[in-house]
Amino acid sequence: MSTIADGPDTSLMRKAYARWAPIYDIVYDGLTASARRDAVAAALACGNKVLEAGVGTGLSLGDYPAQANVIGFDISEHMLLRAQDKVAKHKLSHVRLLTVMDACRLGFPDAAFDAVVAQFLITLVPHPERALDEFLRVLRPGGEIILANHFGVDDGPIARAEEAVAPAVRKLGWSSAFKTRRIETWAEQHPAASLVEVRPAFPLGFFKIIRVRKVG
Repeated sequence: MSTIADGPDTSLMRKAYARWAPIYDIVYDGLTASARRDAVAAALACGNKVLEAGVGTGLSLGDYPAQANVIGFDISEHMLLRAQDKVAKHKLSHVRLLTVMDACRLGFPDAAFDAVVAQFLITLVPHPERALDEFLRVLRPGGEIILANHFGVDDGPIARAEEAVAPAVRKLGWSSAFKTRRIETWAEQHPAASLVEVRPAFPLGFFKIIRVRKVG
């Protein structure tokens, strides 16, 4: 694994994920499985060369077929060690590289991937728009950014329910304060970005899949 030095915005995240790594799969695996599979399917519809941003412990790596070409990165070396164990145990030859990297400073060339998948990540990075800029940069024209995440609802009874459970879900790393509108606004401000889809995912639309295509 290669490493990128800690900055002031990432050192706390590294420490937090070092604590989460031993129990991450127990908490998240079943709950996120359906949304993860939806994200992987959307990515493969764009092509086989996929960047898994914030790959974590590698929960989604086994969802890719053998013909895929997957590179994954995460800010946490502790998480990646567990992902590497999965790759070795299950002989996931389609996983070509796992590396420590900051989503806001990617060490990949322009137009290198067919799809960038970020699952349960974008609401956690210190500078989401900067990360999206980087995701767009490393995409080929016609490729897509695929986000799987919980995003807060703007208003209505669901929004009020989210506010009620906000303290509990915040402990799982999800924030109802981050709305889909923030992604939409970013896409509107980028001539090279076109919002394709925002759709609910299991369970009961708590997670959403957002697709943004690189145009031009």
